[in-house]
Amino acid sequence: MPVALATQLREGTKKSHTMAENTGFVSCFLKGVVDKSTYRKLIADLYFVYSAMEDEITRLSNEGHPVISSIGFKELFRRKTLQQDLKFYFGENWESVLQISSSAKVYEDRIRYIAKTSPELLVGHHYTRYIGDLSGGQILRRIAQKAMNITGQNGLKFYDFDEINDEKEFKLMYRKTLNLLPINQETADSIVNEANLAFKYNMDMFKELEGNLIAVIGKLLFSFL
Repeated sequence: MPVALATQLREGTKKSHTMAENTGFVSCFLKGVVDKSTYRKLIADLYFVYSAMEDEITRLSNEGHPVISSIGFKELFRRKTLQQDLKFYFGENWESVLQISSSAKVYEDRIRYIAKTSPELLVGHHYTRYIGDLSGGQILRRIAQKAMNITGQNGLKFYDFDEINDEKEFKLMYRKTLNLLPINQETADSIVNEANLAFKYNMDMFKELEGNLIAVIGKLLFSFL
């Protein structure tokens, strides 16, 4: 019998969601305190994370995995949009200069590991990242655009979900899909636990970025002295 996974994920990650929003980096971002050097480090890390997730989701979907094939929505994939942004911030040779942070490497390794050992746990990461991006993307785009004084859409493609015409309708369909996944309650509990772990990995990335942001803020403050 299907379990109400969508509701369990929403309720079971509320505390982690609040903690993530209260990290120094996210708090600064939401207040419009963000610079290009820090932002491009963020999307570089996200590129590695999403590449791992999309590689594994595609592989498992092609193999017909009963759980992962149900959530393999290509319209959510972010790798191509991140590639466009990385080209904007790092130049044509962005692949040769890109470096992953230690926290993002741990995150990437976790995704690769569970994809091979317990693929259904990828649902927790899928929910945490993609639905978060879809839900808050437009607000974050406006903040980033203003904070970094970017004109046009270049450098902010990450927030574009061009293949999703109705965000509300898509999220409703996504919730129904989660609730119909062929899993039992024990697996649902494990997925919720993994989603909370995904929030932790994201917070670890944010904390690593805080050092860079604090340095930038310090330079700005001293420039006025």
